[in-house]
Amino acid sequence: MPTKYLIAALPVQPAGDDAAGNSLWRSLQDSVSHHSVDTPLYRFTVPALKSGTLDSLLALSDDLIRSNLFIEGASHRIRRQIEDLGGAGESGGLINVDGVPVDSYLSRFVWDEGKYPTRSPLKDIIASILSRITKIEDELKVQAAKYNSVKNHLRTIYRKQSVSLVVRDLSNLVKPEDIVTSEHLATLLAIVPKCSQKDWLSCYESLDTFVVPRSSKRLYEDNEYALYTVTLFAKVVGNFKAHASDKGFLIRDFVYSPEAQESNQDDLEQLLQDEEAMRTSLMQLLYARYSEVFISWMHLCAVYVFAESILRYGPSPSILCVVLAPSAESEKKVRNILEEHCGNANSNDFWKSEDDGVGGESEAHPYVSSTMNVA
Repeated sequence: MPTKYLIAALPVQPAGDDAAGNSLWRSLQDSVSHHSVDTPLYRFTVPALKSGTLDSLLALSDDLIRSNLFIEGASHRIRRQIEDLGGAGESGGLINVDGVPVDSYLSRFVWDEGKYPTRSPLKDIIASILSRITKIEDELKVQAAKYNSVKNHLRTIYRKQSVSLVVRDLSNLVKPEDIVTSEHLATLLAIVPKCSQKDWLSCYESLDTFVVPRSSKRLYEDNEYALYTVTLFAKVVGNFKAHASDKGFLIRDFVYSPEAQESNQDDLEQLLQDEEAMRTSLMQLLYARYSEVFISWMHLCAVYVFAESILRYGPSPSILCVVLAPSAESEKKVRNILEEHCGNANSNDFWKSEDDGVGGESEAHPYVSSTMNVA
């Protein structure tokens, strides 16, 4: 999907002549084809909206620029969330609008009269669009917070499992067969520095007279320590811990509970299922809301084109509105083509002004122009 779309409104001369409008459209198509400009070209239908007074249109100009930046930011945030969740790649090919690729949607854009009645004042239409986007952002924040809460819980669990054996939870490292329990015997867990494993194996039996010979078994090791079991008579546990500490070995307090271990594992598996289900649900919501935001954005662009066309060309202007997606290399050539098809509709005074149009336009053009930076 292109990362930038250019919307332009060109004056039709003579005004009100449908044949002239169609002729201008064909001429523009021929020019784009003749110059081998690699860009799609679509007609963009702008409805007859309620213009209001000239003063109200002038007052709306700054509102439209701010509103465009707000919606552009919302769309970018949603795209980043989708990509962060492993959705559409950098090409954005998986993100559709109204169930179809963006180019297809642009080629058949139709004003939604149900959501934005054309008889409503432009200010009300803009307010309705912004209200819709704000609600979408609030909804996504709530859902993302729920998902991140579960994700952070999992991250905490994994972090605890990756810390040093001196402090980490040992329950998932111990199996039932590793523990000997009886009326007189006990199994301890020893944390041994990796560099001292030979020392441990050579001396643990002599740390007390009631240690079971050859009972120590290595269960796990990390970058610094190894985890060993040792079985001995329960009555000498205290003495053994003290003697082990003198040698630089740590005996971890640990009570093996198969029920607790099974419960912890079940909780972890449930948490993993919840995380995946919430990720899928959030992804689906993001795709749906991106579509809504893009559609609202197109309506805002239509309002901008309508308002600016009146300010530029006078009341009830006849315009040909088009959408293009030029590459960065071909944008200058595309704009030159558009300028060539503007005729003499604008006075020279126009060229002395700055066009701060929607989408960050900062150059003067003899046509109404706005851009949609979609990525």
